[in-house]
Amino acid sequence: MVFATLLLICAVPQADDTAKAVNDSPAVASDSATKEPILAASLPSAPAPKVKADLEPIAPIPGAVQPFLAVKPVIVRPRETPRQRKIWYGLAVAAHSGAAFDAWSTHRAVAGGYGQEANPFLRPYAGSYAIYAATQVSPAVLDLLGKRMMVSQHGWVRKIWWLPQAAGASVSIMSGAHNVGVVH
Repeated sequence: MVFATLLLICAVPQADDTAKAVNDSPAVASDSATKEPILAASLPSAPAPKVKADLEPIAPIPGAVQPFLAVKPVIVRPRETPRQRKIWYGLAVAAHSGAAFDAWSTHRAVAGGYGQEANPFLRPYAGSYAIYAATQVSPAVLDLLGKRMMVSQHGWVRKIWWLPQAAGASVSIMSGAHNVGVVH
C-alpha cells in the first residue's frame, strides 16, 4: 500500500511553472510567453463568448402560456376566535359540572333504593362510584363535537357549534334535578 502511494506521488509531474502560467492573468502570461515560447504555444487561446452580457429581459408574448405562480390555497379552514374559545370553555365546565351533579344524584337515588338508572349504558355503574367517571364520557364527546363544529367549513354548522354542549349540559342538570326530587 505504501509502495503504491509512493509510485503515484512520483508519477505525477511536478509542473510548478505550468500551474503558475495557467493561474496568471493574460497580460502576465504574455510576458512569460516571450521568455518561454514553448509554454505559450502549448496553451490554447480562450474562445470568444457566444452570449452578450447586457441582454434585455424578454417581454411576454400575448397569448403565450405563462409559468405558474404561487397562489393561496382555495380552501382555508376557519379558526376559532378568542370569544368562541371562552364560550366553549364555559360550556365545557357547565356540561361536566352538570354530569357530575347527575352522577351524584343518581348514585344517591340508587343507593337509597328510591329508583334505578334508566340509561342502559350507565346502569352497570349506577350502584358504584364509577358512575362519576362514566357520566363524564358524554360531555367529553360533545365538547369535541362542538370544537369540530366551531371550525367547520360549512357556515351553518359554525353558527350552531354551541348547541351540542348546551344541550348536554341542560339534560344533565335536568336529570340531576329530577333525581334530587325523587329522593326528597
